Amino acid sequence: MSDVQLPSHEVVLTERAAKRIRRILSKEEAGTALRISVSGGGCSGFQYEYDLVKDAPNEDDLVLTRDDATVYIDSLSLEFMGGAEIDFVDDLIGQSFQIKNPNAVASCGCGTSFSV
Repeated sequence: MSDVQLPSHEVVLTERAAKRIRRILSKEEAGTALRISVSGGGCSGFQYEYDLVKDAPNEDDLVLTRDDATVYIDSLSLEFMGGAEIDFVDDLIGQSFQIKNPNAVASCGCGTSFSV
């Protein structure tokens, strides 16, 4: 019997992203988290959505914490984001969260939509 390798659902939150999320959450009510989800739409088929939520995580959420930054990702979105890295970039083009997603086969120029 051979070992079957399933794709990793581990999602990494970089230090830069955690720092920016912590800064955003510091201005919000205690217990607020950033929810990242995937929905249909965008110019490439799927798009990332970012919402500040005050609810407790859902039972099936992946909860990422780093340096007082908390991120929730629901199980359906995790199917599209498994193995991804969430980063924050501040360059000449501007500031934004960027998700380096190994499941995406194409993405748009704005970096918020992708296809699998």
